[in-house]
Amino acid sequence: MRRSAEAIPAMSGTLGRGRTAALLTHSVITQAVTFVLRPTMSYRAIELDVPAAGLGALAAAFALAPLFLALPAGQLTDRVGERRVMTGGAALLTGSCLAFLLAGDTVGGLVAAAMLLGTGHLGCVVGQQALVANTAVRGAHDTAFGYYTFAASLGQSAGPVLITVLGGRRDIPDTGRIFAWTCAVSAVLIVLSLALTSTGRAPAEARREGPRTRTLLRLPGLPHALLTSCVVLSAVDITLAYLPALGAERGLSSGTVGVLLTLRGLASMGSRFFLGRLSGALGRRRLLVVSTVAAALALGLAPLSSPVWLLGALLVVAGFGLGVGQPLTMSWLAESAPPGLRGRAMSLRLLGNRTGQIVLPSAAGLLAAGLGAGGVLYATALGLGWAGLAARRLPVDAPRPPDR
Repeated sequence: MRRSAEAIPAMSGTLGRGRTAALLTHSVITQAVTFVLRPTMSYRAIELDVPAAGLGALAAAFALAPLFLALPAGQLTDRVGERRVMTGGAALLTGSCLAFLLAGDTVGGLVAAAMLLGTGHLGCVVGQQALVANTAVRGAHDTAFGYYTFAASLGQSAGPVLITVLGGRRDIPDTGRIFAWTCAVSAVLIVLSLALTSTGRAPAEARREGPRTRTLLRLPGLPHALLTSCVVLSAVDITLAYLPALGAERGLSSGTVGVLLTLRGLASMGSRFFLGRLSGALGRRRLLVVSTVAAALALGLAPLSSPVWLLGALLVVAGFGLGVGQPLTMSWLAESAPPGLRGRAMSLRLLGNRTGQIVLPSAAGLLAAGLGAGGVLYATALGLGWAGLAARRLPVDAPRPPDR
């Protein structure tokens, strides 16, 4: 993480390089623990002979907390500061690990632990994003959020690896051992949270002006930014779910599909690592439009590709394009929102994302019943293309927040 910390002068000028490294490490661990626990709770449910429908209920339990608590979490961040919300989120995340370990032998215990996990993850992520938004200088948010989302992607990629390392190579990993280890790892998040410093500016302004979420809703271009963010993230989820199905239809081995998914993930990480330079060369709006439309074209061609190498090349293009949407919309919102409302701005984006993650994959499932995995990817490509074209209506520069 040292290289990342040194590469964000916009953040390190406020936080210091040590705290910048702590923030990025906090992001890596948050995502790694979450991406270990989510599949592991499914494995534990399988051990308990929970039917397939029950696995869906577990996934929904994780998503419901952010859906209902996102905006209150953002408002709380603006009022009490990023560090307190991140510390609370880390404590809840650690509590979820303990709940999985101590009460995960019942379905009710798994559901309760999953809800705790979703709430803790929300607190950590909202606090992290608000801290990036409040510490990066104007004009450098693209670089700052590029590195922040790169760190998050690194943690998400580490999660499946940790399951193999901690759980063994059995068909069903040693879930108890994984739960025990994640308790220790997640406790590190509490220490890292305490090592960070809140900006101190947002809480005072939020207390003085009170809830002003409606101010955010009047920002020019906000619906298009939220739409693009929502569709891009849902496209990532749909690709992860239906590429294995497409591979099965084509007779590809699970190992080959795993390599293809890895290529897509690495391409996304690459676009995020160099996001500041790309944005500076092309401009934020043009980069967002081009990357989203390119990802749409690549996904639309994927079901038609016959050689594996061509499918891999298309997924690299799709991954590179899909990696751009999230940090760019975060950056746009961070520069658009007035000081004191940036926590709420980040939580508003998370609310839109979670809604899309529930609605769009469900619609994809209905399509898959009649059109197969290829039809789902075609429909996803059309949605991405539409979102990319809609992004042309974003202002060239984020509207400047009013002076206070």
